[in-house]
Amino acid sequence: MIILSVDLGKSRTGIAACDKTMLLAYPVCVIEERNREKLAGKINDIICEKKAELVVVGLPKNMDGSEGESAKNARDFAQNLSEICRVPVKMYDERCTTMIAHKYFNDTDTRGKKRKQNIDSASATVILQSYIDYLKNSQNS
Repeated sequence: MIILSVDLGKSRTGIAACDKTMLLAYPVCVIEERNREKLAGKINDIICEKKAELVVVGLPKNMDGSEGESAKNARDFAQNLSEICRVPVKMYDERCTTMIAHKYFNDTDTRGKKRKQNIDSASATVILQSYIDYLKNSQNS
């Protein structure tokens, strides 16, 4: 199943995908768009282009598991996206994904403009890989 993931940001949104085998997530792009309706349309275009069968939107929970304003915004956006696209949209806990992406960039000594341009798609990749691993682990249980 081809899955697309979304790391929603205020001005930049990272997108990642996986192939039908769901072996490995990979970054697709970063969309710079503040208007949520336009953003949803652009993501829908990618869904169609990639022939995605599911979209996973990162849910930014607080470290204690509670949900704040960012989580509410992500839920509202996911609801809006589900109304315009023809595939299921699920939420998935994204705690620590940006931290993991930053660690990767630290380990690879990626700095400056290149880091800023890619951190959101890297975070989306971490979200999707985590979701894929979760699916595989729950099937094995």
